[in-house]
Amino acid sequence: MKDDWNDRAVPRLERPPAALTVRIDGVEIAAGPEDTLLTVARRAGIEIPTLCHDDRLKPTGACRMCLVESSDSRRMVPACRHPVQDGLTVRTDSERVRRHRRALLALYLADQPEGVAPGTELERLARHHGVEPGVPEVDAPRAKRTGDANRFIEFRADRCILCARCTRYCDEVEAVAAITLAHRGAETTIATNFGAGLLDTTCELCGGCVDTCPTGAMVERAAVSALDAQRPEEVVRTTCNYCGVGCQMDLHVDAETRTLVRVTSPAPGTTLNDGNLCVKGRFAYGFVNHPDRLTTPLMRGADGALHPTDWDTALDRAAALLGGVRDRHGADALGFVSSSRCTNEENYLVQKLARAGFGTNNVHQCAAT
Repeated sequence: MKDDWNDRAVPRLERPPAALTVRIDGVEIAAGPEDTLLTVARRAGIEIPTLCHDDRLKPTGACRMCLVESSDSRRMVPACRHPVQDGLTVRTDSERVRRHRRALLALYLADQPEGVAPGTELERLARHHGVEPGVPEVDAPRAKRTGDANRFIEFRADRCILCARCTRYCDEVEAVAAITLAHRGAETTIATNFGAGLLDTTCELCGGCVDTCPTGAMVERAAVSALDAQRPEEVVRTTCNYCGVGCQMDLHVDAETRTLVRVTSPAPGTTLNDGNLCVKGRFAYGFVNHPDRLTTPLMRGADGALHPTDWDTALDRAAALLGGVRDRHGADALGFVSSSRCTNEENYLVQKLARAGFGTNNVHQCAAT
C-alpha cells in the first residue's frame, strides 16, 4: 500500500501461521504473539502514520503519531509498541484519532521556525491531514553543532523533533553510537561527546542518520540548496559500483539540468542492503558530473596523443592489438584482470573473453572472488 504522504511502499511482513485474531477497522486479521498493532495493520495493508518508527529499529513510541484506539485501554495506545491480544478491537481512523493527529502535527509544525522542510515525512503527513502552521512558533533552545568540519552531514537543530531515529540508527544498525540525545527538557538535542565534530568521533559518515530523519534535521550538506529549491527530480534506481556487494541506491537527477543532485537508499526491506549505504555509496558521487570524466572512447593516434573515437573503432583496435600479441608470443603472453566493481555477469564475460576468445586461462579479478 502507498499513500500520498508516504513515498515508500509499506512492506507486507510475512509471518508463520498465527494463533491470534485481531479486528482492525472492522477487518479480522490473523496475528502472532510477537506482533504489534502496527505490524498487523501493515500486513493487512492498513497504514498507520509514524514519525519515529523505522522497521530496522526497536520501536519506542516517541513521536505519538501512531496512537490508535484499542479495546484493552481507555487511552489511545502507540501502535508501534502495543502488543496484540486475541480478540482485540482497534480503530485507526476514528474522529478521536484524526483529531489527535491534526493537533500533534500542528505542534510539530510550530517547532519549525524556518518552515517545514519540503519533501520530508513530516511535510507529507501535514499535507495529507490538511494541517498548516497555525500554532504560534516556538523558539526551541536546542543547540547546534558549530564548527563541524565534516563535508557531508549537517545538523539543523531547528528542524529536529527529537524522534531519535538518527541516534537509534547509529547505535542499533551501525553500532558506533557517534551521536546521542543530550541535555534535558526543551534543551534536549542531538549531540556528540563533548560537542566534537563528526570527524573526531566514531562516526563512519554512512549518512544513515540523513536517510532515516523524517524532518530534514539531518541533511546532506551538498544537497541543501537543491532540497530548498524544490526543483523537479527524476529518481533512478541503480547498483553501487564501488565494490561487489551490489547495494541498490536511488539517484536523484535534476529534471532540467540532468545533473546528479543526491543519492538516497531504497526503503528498508526492499533491497539486499536493507536501506543502508556506506560513505562512498551515499556521498562519493562527484565523479558522475565531473568535467574530467571520460564520456567517449579514446584512441592514441600517430602523434602519440589520445583522440576521441567511436566504440566500434576502439574495440576493433583493441582486438587487433591483443590478437597480435597472441599470434606473435602465444596466448599465455596475455593476461586479463577484471574488477570487483563489475557485476558477476560482467566478470563472467571477462573470463569468457580470455578463455574462449583468446585461449588463455590467465584471468583474474582484483577481489579474487
